[in-house]
Amino acid sequence: MDQQDEQQATISRITTGMSVIDSAGTEVGTVDLVQRGDPNAVTVQTPTADPGSSLDELIEATAVEEPDVPADLAARLLHTGYLKVSTDSPVGAVYVPADRIAAVAEGRVRLSVGVADLPPEE
Repeated sequence: MDQQDEQQATISRITTGMSVIDSAGTEVGTVDLVQRGDPNAVTVQTPTADPGSSLDELIEATAVEEPDVPADLAARLLHTGYLKVSTDSPVGAVYVPADRIAAVAEGRVRLSVGVADLPPEE
């Protein structure tokens, strides 16, 4: 089994509501969203709104899509898979790339990095 398959096997055991701890054992928050990786994921393109388009079209074009991070990071997260974790910190939510998940045991997700190394929701 290659690393990508191992990551997908790990992420498939995670469910929303599980608690997440970082590499230091600090409580990060709870899993809000589990997204398995798609090796064929295409890069997210921001649609360019035509100035003559209706307000409804403009709202639809700017609707928040997951993951809500810069495009290059979003492409990597969609490719590898990720968790969205809600936190009690002022950032609100952070994203955990699949390759930063160290283990899933006893209903908890343990990360291989500290919470400060996780990208926040924009």
